[in-house]
Amino acid sequence: MITEEIKEELLKLQDIEYRDFQSKLIPTVGVEYFIGVRTPDLRKLAKTLAKRPDIDEFLQQLPHDYFDENQLHAFILSEMKDYEKCVEKLQQFLPYVNNWATCDQMSPKIFKKHKQELLPLIDSWIDSGDTYSIRFGIKMLMEHFLDDDFDLSYPEKVAAVRSEEYYVNMMIAWYFATALAKQYDAIIPFIENEKLDQWCHNKAIQKSIESYRITPEQKEYLRGLKHGK
Repeated sequence: MITEEIKEELLKLQDIEYRDFQSKLIPTVGVEYFIGVRTPDLRKLAKTLAKRPDIDEFLQQLPHDYFDENQLHAFILSEMKDYEKCVEKLQQFLPYVNNWATCDQMSPKIFKKHKQELLPLIDSWIDSGDTYSIRFGIKMLMEHFLDDDFDLSYPEKVAAVRSEEYYVNMMIAWYFATALAKQYDAIIPFIENEKLDQWCHNKAIQKSIESYRITPEQKEYLRGLKHGK
């Protein structure tokens, strides 16, 4: 069975020190959930496995036992060349994503060629109520719709999200910090008019001030817009 074969391969690539380091970065799950395979090794393995005719067996075996299997799953989806199949498998996988790293490192390359078809899916993810589906939806808006395809309705959508979840709010802040770097004139009114909740507002400003893509003058202005100065 391919699933057992993959587990054996991951265990061969295990790095215990890396496992312990990694588990500290992802506090939402215990250390026993990690094998400790480095990301370049997982990406390399994913490129090989994505071509296997029997890979569906692994993709359907949910939930996985290990973080490293989830990472591998995310990287395999990112390699898929068939848009419809990629979306089908992604929709099956998203409810099982249980940490920020798997969510953030999953980025299907095929999405660049299907942006308009992606928009209704992004809406459904943001409206899902599921922490990592929301985070993934906002991340897709950040990755694909802040350049030539930018529209003001997209930051409006993100600004409307209200959540108690740290990993949702951090993504909102990251989105607006990136949006300020790419579409400053269009995005600054969201900060000036306090469209975000206070935590996201201040975190977005903080991340913008840390960014090399924001000018010193813009940083100085943003500092003056922080709440609770």
